[in-house]
Amino acid sequence: MQSASDRHVYPAHWEADVVLRDGGTARIRPITVDDAERLVSFYEQVSDESKYYRFFAPYPRLSAKDVHRFTHHDFVDRVGLAATVGGEFIATVRYDRIGADGTPASAPADEAEVAFLVQDAHQGRGVASALLEHIAAVARERGIRRFAAEVLPANNKMIKVFTDAGYTQKRSFEDGVVRLEFDLEPTDRSLAVQYAREQRAEARSVQRLLVPGSVAVVGVGRTPGGVGRGVLGNITDAGFTGRVYAVNRAFPKDLEEIDGVPAHRSVREIEEQVDLAVVTVPAEHVPDVVAECGEHGVQGLVVLSAGYAESGPEGRERQRALVRQARSYGMRIIGPNAFGVINTSDQVRLNASLAPEMPRPGRIGLFAQSGAIGIALLSRLHRRGGGVTGVTGVSTFVSSGNRADVSGNDVLQYWYDDPDTDVALMYLESIGNPRKFTRLARRTAAAKPLVVVQGARHGGAAPQGHTVRVTRLPHATVSALLRQAGVIRVDTITELVDAGLLLARQPLPAGPRVAILGNSESLGLLTYDACLAEGLRPLPPLDLTTAASAADFHAALSHALADDTCDAVVVTAIPGIGDASTRDAELAEALRSAAERVPGKPVLVVHVELGGLAEALSAAASTAPRTGTTARGTLPRPHPVRPLDFPADPQPGPDGDGDAAPRLIPAYPAAERAVRALGEAVKYAQWRREAAEPGRVPEYDDIDEKGAARLINRLLARGQGLTLGTDDTCELLGTYGVQVHRALHAPTADAAVEAAETLGYPVALKATAPHLRHRADLGGVRLDLADEEQLRRAYIELAELFGKPEELRPVVQRMAPRGVDTVVRAVIDPAAGAVLSFGLAGAASQLLGDMAHRLVPVTDRDAASLVRAIRTAPLLFGWRGSAPVDTPALEELLLRVSRLVHDHPEVVAITLEPVVVAGHGLSVLGASVRLAPPPARDDLGPRTLPAY
Repeated sequence: MQSASDRHVYPAHWEADVVLRDGGTARIRPITVDDAERLVSFYEQVSDESKYYRFFAPYPRLSAKDVHRFTHHDFVDRVGLAATVGGEFIATVRYDRIGADGTPASAPADEAEVAFLVQDAHQGRGVASALLEHIAAVARERGIRRFAAEVLPANNKMIKVFTDAGYTQKRSFEDGVVRLEFDLEPTDRSLAVQYAREQRAEARSVQRLLVPGSVAVVGVGRTPGGVGRGVLGNITDAGFTGRVYAVNRAFPKDLEEIDGVPAHRSVREIEEQVDLAVVTVPAEHVPDVVAECGEHGVQGLVVLSAGYAESGPEGRERQRALVRQARSYGMRIIGPNAFGVINTSDQVRLNASLAPEMPRPGRIGLFAQSGAIGIALLSRLHRRGGGVTGVTGVSTFVSSGNRADVSGNDVLQYWYDDPDTDVALMYLESIGNPRKFTRLARRTAAAKPLVVVQGARHGGAAPQGHTVRVTRLPHATVSALLRQAGVIRVDTITELVDAGLLLARQPLPAGPRVAILGNSESLGLLTYDACLAEGLRPLPPLDLTTAASAADFHAALSHALADDTCDAVVVTAIPGIGDASTRDAELAEALRSAAERVPGKPVLVVHVELGGLAEALSAAASTAPRTGTTARGTLPRPHPVRPLDFPADPQPGPDGDGDAAPRLIPAYPAAERAVRALGEAVKYAQWRREAAEPGRVPEYDDIDEKGAARLINRLLARGQGLTLGTDDTCELLGTYGVQVHRALHAPTADAAVEAAETLGYPVALKATAPHLRHRADLGGVRLDLADEEQLRRAYIELAELFGKPEELRPVVQRMAPRGVDTVVRAVIDPAAGAVLSFGLAGAASQLLGDMAHRLVPVTDRDAASLVRAIRTAPLLFGWRGSAPVDTPALEELLLRVSRLVHDHPEVVAITLEPVVVAGHGLSVLGASVRLAPPPARDDLGPRTLPAY
């Protein structure tokens, strides 16, 4: 609840840009006293019917008293928000706290009346739904817990806005009016509805950029050369199916065409609708172009112009102004400093990029934040396909440049239900909203493979031009979290293409068992070793000898695919004697025909780069008849993990006519590359199977969530951030069922003896100085001290070895059962969110970085996989005859810590070290907790675009 001093202070943090249902944007902001003329103009454009629905009576115009009431707010008890486009109102919403006029400000009611009015021309765009999300967030901030709305029964559209929002509500009917009351606390359903609307809106906004009906290239020079002329030529050469216009203010007035395209001096002069503008003029002229496009109703911009955030502080401010201006007109931007966009669909054929050659149509979606990397990826895909149409090509390509507006998150939303995209490849140099990215990645990966390579991952900062929050998490931790979300994380663009080629046309393997066959014993052994290095389970290689014919390969591959003990086949081939082109074509057709007979297992080829086998395999795929079934459809789709109301999962594989594309057997010039791609496919297939049953977050009867909240509030009252003392730490952890072994300080030998008598022998004596803490290997710990004599002797030894007691900070603890020492940590990262980590305690594990990580909240399946994900996990399960420890107790501890951090974001860091896991039960011997005001969450509030 805000104090009286907050009244009438303009809440700038309520301002937000949102994407509407049709893909356009609008700005939501508080209504102020300066909006009187805008309000009157807005009201004049609303139909009489809409006015009647709002006021329950004919209300042709607003009186001066109405204008004053609707523009003067205290931003606490009375709040009005407006959705604007081009600076003008298109919709309004307001709430009035019930009883606010007669209730003291110190004790207002927690319910408010809410009402909407949407301009008729903008109804059906999802404006009211977006406004409801934002006014609900404002109300919760101001201590309001419930909304009430009175609606005429005939106002079906507004009733639907409220009932579809997903909040818990009740409805009544009295005096001819429908009264709706609903709680504002987010529910699983309301969040699912919000995410579904977000997906549809953002996907539609990208679709407007990738599937335009008309394109204007602004900045086309009269003479050949230059960026604008080049892009215009690329668009026309690709055979764009829509209308194309060339624009340059320097064109003579009598110039009608350039390169066969209508020429105009301004976008305003174009009489037809323009859907997309490609801007290539110098940065200082871009604002004028954006204004022209906005006034003409252009839906989106691709800005290739440089001179923005990548050029320094002045350019960064210019970039902010660009985004602010474009969004004010309802337009979205790819760029600036972008390489462009491509859509190879036969219905579009758009090459609005600097790529001089249109990529082959295919099933791979490609996103790159770097133009140079984008060129490299397009080139590699083209080369690896052998120049054959339709086998390993691209569906859509987006190079976002500075990523000022449209980001990888937006493109993921589009690819999720794009029927032309089976595999998504992304080169990312920064992730603007990691929480949202992992959420979208998990949902996308449940439907189609998502392969990501991260650039600039070791620099500790985002590339110049990218305005994002930088995570403090190590790269290895970020990679683990992406893998948890189902992302196939690779290290290089070569591996990105290798994985994409396999996933685009081969089925997912059912397991890690690999058959190896070929005509080179050495190459087979190299492949066998590579499989072992990747954690696969290879069968002994089958050597067909160098005399093997195409028929021999066909028979061997058919036999291997029919073998129930293998999940994938790697074929190794070296050139034989005879005509190369004939030999390669025969072998390619033999492999293809054998693979088609058993469509459920992937086949890869390792070849030496001496012949044309890769090209022959592409040719074989392109000339093969269609099968009528999809090759990749071998795993069930995990519908339970998709939130409510999401659109149906896209169906991978079809090329638009209901038939599956022929299987392209990918060829790799090295065994390591082929096996690495196969290993990633095996891990992804395993994730898909597990994602079908994602697990649950268990409830524990002994958790006292309210008690923990009271304790946290009391402790935070002492300061903005603090590390808790021992007693407070134990009390807080105890509210979630985590018991910490008592450790009593022992500043003297007598104090140590007294502590031991209190706790009971046997005891442990430990030095807790920072340089000795958790370092048993340094000798700062003495265990199993059975009596006073042993304790005093150990105390003297520690002092002689390491210094005075005040330097050692010794403590005494009762001995816990022997077991394996582990460590559990949780930390709140400002960008990625809450992360739970687990590993074995000790210098060796720390030195090797052997920790596993999961995003909070973790499920029971996450906890089980977390325990098993570290390389030293065998020590927990009876390695070399040792007794296995109580891993179920360990998993329960992880789940309890996860719940504590998730339920109370004020808990910004927890460390439990060591946690000794015995054969039965466990003991937490050390713990520390840090509290701080909860960091801002940009993933729990209403839908909004990132601030510029």
